[in-house]
Amino acid sequence: MAWNKPGGASNGGGRRSGGGPGGLFDRLPNFGGGFGDGNPLRWIWIAIGLWLAFNCFVLVTEQQRGVVLRFGQFDRVMQPGPHFKLPWPLERVIKVNATEIKTYSETVPVLTRDENIVSVEINVQYRIGDAQLYLFGTRNADDVLKEATLSAVREQVGRSDLDTVLSARSALSVSSKQRLQAALQTYKTGLVVTELNLPNARPPEEVKPAFDDVNSAQQDKDRLKNEAEAYASKIVPEARGQAARVRTEAEGYKTAAIARATGDAQRFSLLVEQYKAAPEVTRKRLWLETVQQVLAENRKVVGGDGRQLIYVPMQGATTTQPAAPAQAILPDLVSPTVEATADPARPGRQGRNAGREENAR
Repeated sequence: MAWNKPGGASNGGGRRSGGGPGGLFDRLPNFGGGFGDGNPLRWIWIAIGLWLAFNCFVLVTEQQRGVVLRFGQFDRVMQPGPHFKLPWPLERVIKVNATEIKTYSETVPVLTRDENIVSVEINVQYRIGDAQLYLFGTRNADDVLKEATLSAVREQVGRSDLDTVLSARSALSVSSKQRLQAALQTYKTGLVVTELNLPNARPPEEVKPAFDDVNSAQQDKDRLKNEAEAYASKIVPEARGQAARVRTEAEGYKTAAIARATGDAQRFSLLVEQYKAAPEVTRKRLWLETVQQVLAENRKVVGGDGRQLIYVPMQGATTTQPAAPAQAILPDLVSPTVEATADPARPGRQGRNAGREENAR
């Protein structure tokens, strides 16, 4: 009969059957003298059992990822939650915080494309994206990220001029972030860049006075340029308007001069025809019109000896215009010359001269 069958006989060694104190351990195999109440191996085996239970159970929190190593080689990645594994030293778990945002800040001197040195502040925020690559892809992923950050920023700043670095760093931040992430993937760091900023850029302290002078000159240049553009915007329309006015006046003068010349030519042609038809009448009428036009422009006229007309201003005369100062005798306004003797070769000459003398009287 088997030793653990109820009611069976004792099986050598005086082992008791049935229940009683220590009956459970009495049923286990006998290693080193049994599991009696006074046997110390009993508590050793209990401790080993508890250690195995706790060692095989692994709880991974929400922020963590568990990397399982079997005999020192990567086996799998544990996601958040309870897990079981083989006891150590068969399997070992390395927990990494995959949601923690780490920060790296540095200020480095960088040479720009136009050969200017500028101190650029760098701020990088990153986290662990792949726990396996973070632990085993490189020897130290954090150090690799620092070196790759400096390389990416120097590359992007070196392709830009000083004005871009000082005033338009947002585009440099985006391009530097993309370049850094590509480098981290190439180096198998398992890191993910969440943010890369260039918050400040300034010249080194050794050249700050010269840099301030350059900035002042640039500002003066921009100010003078803006003033010149404003003046040009004001003066050019005025000049164009004045040019249009002068052009219009010239065209008007041209039209008036052509019309006046055309009218004078037509008048002369008509006078020629009238003169041919009635020479004496036409000549006399022209002379009278001329004298009337000249005398109409003077206030006082005193007749002379029949050959001269003298302008004599009246001092103290009541008039709406101020009295003009005494002037010399104006140029002679002479009537057509009267010949004393008749020319037999030109009939009618004597009659015309006689008529002129009669008019002068």
